[in-house]
Amino acid sequence: MVVLHAAVAIAAVIALILVVKVEPVIALVVGSLYLGLASGLGFEKTITTVATGFGDIMAEVGLLIGFGVLLGGLLHAMGALQKVVEKLLRALGPRRLPYALAVALSSVFPSIYVDVQLVLAAPLARSAAPHLGRNGLPMMAGSLTAGILIGYVFVVPGLGTISIAGLLDVPLGTMLLYGFVLGPVTALLTVFVYGRLLARGFWNSGKDEVESTTDTQGVAPGGGPCDDTPAPAPAPAADDADGERGPAPAGGTTTAVARERAMPPLAVSLLPIVVPLLLIAAGAITEAAGVKSDVLAFLGDPVFALFVGLVGAYVLARRTLGADAVGATMTAGFNSTGQILLVTGVGGSLGAVIGETNLDDVLSGMFSAGAGVPALVTVLLAWLVAAVLHLAIGSIAVAGIAAAGILAPIMGGLGIPAEVLALAIGSGALFALQLNSNFFWMFQSLLGVTTRGALKALTFVTSLASVVSLVLVMVLSVVV
Repeated sequence: MVVLHAAVAIAAVIALILVVKVEPVIALVVGSLYLGLASGLGFEKTITTVATGFGDIMAEVGLLIGFGVLLGGLLHAMGALQKVVEKLLRALGPRRLPYALAVALSSVFPSIYVDVQLVLAAPLARSAAPHLGRNGLPMMAGSLTAGILIGYVFVVPGLGTISIAGLLDVPLGTMLLYGFVLGPVTALLTVFVYGRLLARGFWNSGKDEVESTTDTQGVAPGGGPCDDTPAPAPAPAADDADGERGPAPAGGTTTAVARERAMPPLAVSLLPIVVPLLLIAAGAITEAAGVKSDVLAFLGDPVFALFVGLVGAYVLARRTLGADAVGATMTAGFNSTGQILLVTGVGGSLGAVIGETNLDDVLSGMFSAGAGVPALVTVLLAWLVAAVLHLAIGSIAVAGIAAAGILAPIMGGLGIPAEVLALAIGSGALFALQLNSNFFWMFQSLLGVTTRGALKALTFVTSLASVVSLVLVMVLSVVV
């Protein structure tokens, strides 16, 4: 009966979010309460387990998510992404730009909200598209899709990655090493295959593109956050023609030039994200090598590493943007952090309730390697759970969190390493981002494509990336 109750709980969560339009936090708590009561835990133990599960996951990833949100907001305010794309265009030329942009977005910028990445990169992609020829717009749109969303689910400190890793108790250093390879490789292969399909007539500009001269920096329909991530703080002022942030009064060319000179060089702007990644990677490498050092363990701890990045970004932003602009960015980051932490925490609550039932024993007997289920099939099952949840819910992170919460209690009996399971869940959660996600409508508006075009450049590309990464994760499950 516990399997039936679990299925009802999960179906109820999906129906509440998708049909009734209930907030994911409320839906996940309702599902957790139902499962606990229906499976016989009782009133007191059910609510205690929900609270304990929330607290446990907050101890794992609460500070990491908070620091990552604030770090991303400060990087956004300093215009680091615009600088990277402009440098890539100058250095590589338009033909190589889609590949370079996909790799840069998937590996360097996962700390920035996916909707912020889209808003910042879309105008640059559209301006570069004419240089790529007939399929320039769809090629650039597909590269944005691949880079932004693949990084979100595979690469630390992407919020989807951190949430899934936290629920499965995967060390972030380990997740970083695997994701930093799998993410960019998936992005490159996805863009390559998509480009070949475009060359064969996959795109119809007459039906898939919108002829419009509207400013691409406009607000998407609804104006809300993409996927499940909260909307970022508005920049201190609108972007000017040079891509810098800050006031741009009429006739203020001299002021704009002065502010541009005040902005830190690109290499310096990227230090707040590069340094934490290096610290986390160094800590993971030394641990794997068997080196015992309290100092190295301290420096490589993900909480300390991200805090160092946050402090660095804060100092840079204070020097370049001023105290008022930084204060506004930090305030919006604090507000956004609460929303993300609630969704992540109640995902942990659902997992804790499942752990208190005997569902883990039932499912372990059904799907464990000892029951004759190969590792490849286990990876496919994990991918399928996350993919179905994403199709129903329309949120990559909520789908990944829910799938991780469902599978975490039975992880020990699945016969695959926890990091492989996390990658499989991330791969499935990426599948087919479509019309029930606000990101879809932001994408359509900002890239200047029709609904049909967004289905091709976003829904199809995320499906392609999900399948490509599934194959890579399957190969990884055989190797490790």
